[in-house]
Amino acid sequence: MDALNPTPEATPDLSNRVHIVCAEPSIANHFLAELRDVDVQRDSLRFRRNLQRLGEIIAYRISSLLSYTDKAVQTPLGTASSQQLRDFPVLATVLRAGLPFHQGFLNYFDQSPSAFAAAYRIEGTSQVQVQVDYLAAPSLDERVLILADPMLATGKSLVLTYRAMLRFGTPRQVHIAAVIASPEGVAYVTREIPEATLWVAAVDEGLNAQAYIMPGLGDAGDLSYGSKL
Repeated sequence: MDALNPTPEATPDLSNRVHIVCAEPSIANHFLAELRDVDVQRDSLRFRRNLQRLGEIIAYRISSLLSYTDKAVQTPLGTASSQQLRDFPVLATVLRAGLPFHQGFLNYFDQSPSAFAAAYRIEGTSQVQVQVDYLAAPSLDERVLILADPMLATGKSLVLTYRAMLRFGTPRQVHIAAVIASPEGVAYVTREIPEATLWVAAVDEGLNAQAYIMPGLGDAGDLSYGSKL
């Protein structure tokens, strides 16, 4: 995490709050490589499936921090002691690029309610602005919230989305998940949402002049669903 610590004295320890999934060898690295590859990106079905796979992997990682209850389960041959989730998290995402990534979390947390936000960048000025137009969510009071968006660039849309969702209640635990992040986005989100744990597949070099992640992978929404006018 050196890119996030230009001056160690001025930057808090993020080791317990920021988890980089592809920092160690695993199949997640293969899925991420395919997401970035311009040749593989021509197959939108495979692109969406790889976003789902990374969502599933991060969902599994997050699951180790959730609360469980002991339960006796009757099998055909006897009784087995087991652990079951105390309650399923609320899964939130930002339309439209977040949908395949969100589906990966839903594949694992299959009893979870979902929340959705429509947030987009208003460009054409010297500074990128973000607007949140649509929100739908269940109660978040005392729930675990997982907010997933594949690209964490400036972090502004995620922070605005999270703050807007707080009108539905205050979660007891917050996880934010992304596939690719910039160091600037990680620093912004961890500063603005100090109660959150951040999960990313990779942290890239930084942002270009248009506030896109470099080298990134392009526009996740367009690659998933086709280019827009």
